[in-house]
Amino acid sequence: MTAYPSYDSARALLAETKSRGLLVATAESCTGGLIAAALAAVPGASASLERGFVTYSNEAKTEMLGVPADLVQRVGAVSREVAIAMTEGAIANSRADIAVAVTGIAGPDGGTTEKPVGLVHMAASRRGGVTIHEEKRFGDLGRHEIQLATVLAAFNLLKRVMD
Repeated sequence: MTAYPSYDSARALLAETKSRGLLVATAESCTGGLIAAALAAVPGASASLERGFVTYSNEAKTEMLGVPADLVQRVGAVSREVAIAMTEGAIANSRADIAVAVTGIAGPDGGTTEKPVGLVHMAASRRGGVTIHEEKRFGDLGRHEIQLATVLAAFNLLKRVMD
């Protein structure tokens, strides 16, 4: 058994990025670096994994990724707009060709009626190309399960932005 349940997915994603000569960056809030860690667990990850930004606080999103503070204040950190700004900031602040960003509420606290536990906004960008967004509502599965589901969904979003 591997250290990460997402290992096979990470290995497949990295094989694809390596074959295409693409570098990957991650910008993570609710996963706290788990996407980058899952990728880094694969031998040879350095051929594609360029860097990861762990931007758990709103200030980190602004300082490291250039997400406008007034945007976070206006729509909230867990939003479509912030996820898109995060992924675009990851591209702008790295050498990566593609990037993925996630921001959400992994719980068990922090949920509201409007933004419940299990809500995750994610976005992926390709340098000079498309940016795509997905909203996931995983439900209150438990913190670890929400984070793991987010990692796997982020890999799928990266695959989509490669095409």
